[in-house]
Amino acid sequence: MNWDDETTAEAEARLVGGAADGEDQAVEAALRPKSLAEFVGQERVREQLDLVLKAALARGATADHVLLSGAPGLGKTTLSMIIAAEMNAPIRITSGPAIQHAGDLAAILSSLQEGEVLFLDEIHRMSRPAEEMLYMAMEDFRVDVIVGKGPGATAIPLELPPFTLVGATTRAGLLPPPLRDRFGFTAHMEFYEPVELERVIHRSAQLLDVEIEADGAAEIAGRSRGTPRIANRLLRRVRDYAQVKADGLITREVAESALAVYEVDSRGLDRLDRAVLQALLKLFGGGPVGLSTLAVAVGEERETVEEVAEPFLVREGLLARTPRGRVATPAAWAHLGLVPPQAGASGQQGLFGA
Repeated sequence: MNWDDETTAEAEARLVGGAADGEDQAVEAALRPKSLAEFVGQERVREQLDLVLKAALARGATADHVLLSGAPGLGKTTLSMIIAAEMNAPIRITSGPAIQHAGDLAAILSSLQEGEVLFLDEIHRMSRPAEEMLYMAMEDFRVDVIVGKGPGATAIPLELPPFTLVGATTRAGLLPPPLRDRFGFTAHMEFYEPVELERVIHRSAQLLDVEIEADGAAEIAGRSRGTPRIANRLLRRVRDYAQVKADGLITREVAESALAVYEVDSRGLDRLDRAVLQALLKLFGGGPVGLSTLAVAVGEERETVEEVAEPFLVREGLLARTPRGRVATPAAWAHLGLVPPQAGASGQQGLFGA
């Protein structure tokens, strides 16, 4: 198992992790919007994608290849299914880690129907030989299948029906330029505003037959890290609490009590996030401190702290990465209700000024 797999497993275990576990995948299938009109948020991406798809339909052609990038849980898989639905085409779903050899990709491509949508999740994790085969398939709709080995090997050209590739990645920077340039439309998925997440929560609550008040939805939305997947997951946990501890109606008070049980605070931080901040503030006076030292202090692997906890803390302005190490910001002290040390009090000279 590589570190990508381990950090993904760690993220799946967190209530506020962006990765989807088995339960998430089952529920998301029922909650997913079926058309661009139903899709909440990502207004600019929706508008641009609508033009691309309608123009392709008007020409009677397959849509351009689409690359969707962004953090986990923002709707990349959902959009791929919507693309297929809007084009009245079937969809084939696979992932980069599942394609380890060029032959794996050739088998998938050769079985595609004309106009079919091929969704390739985590496309940046595909093997290099398969990646090079994909270049020709995307551009010329053909692949060369190598038969035999050594000097007697022969390349047999295989024509492919026109298809639309939808690639999804959480790390667009890892895609080589030749692959990135072959996508006709590229979209970056942004984190959601709380008001957009409230719409997501109300829609999901209706589909799940859950009663929820506006202030209850707002409370859940504010702790969802700008991510619909997390919002839906928190909604399900609050629903459970409301059914057992309340009368089934989700109010602000019920949402606050439920999320306190699950250790998700008002800014969406969970146990791991707070452990990192508390170690940084209480043990190291706000930093700077090295990543390895910080990881030891919280009893986690270095990669877990760097890949799982830090991105959200940095995005929230609670932690900064500097050449000297990790440093807490004034917002981190305020969030945990602690007072920053004065200059010279802990050996950290004037981290935040006089």
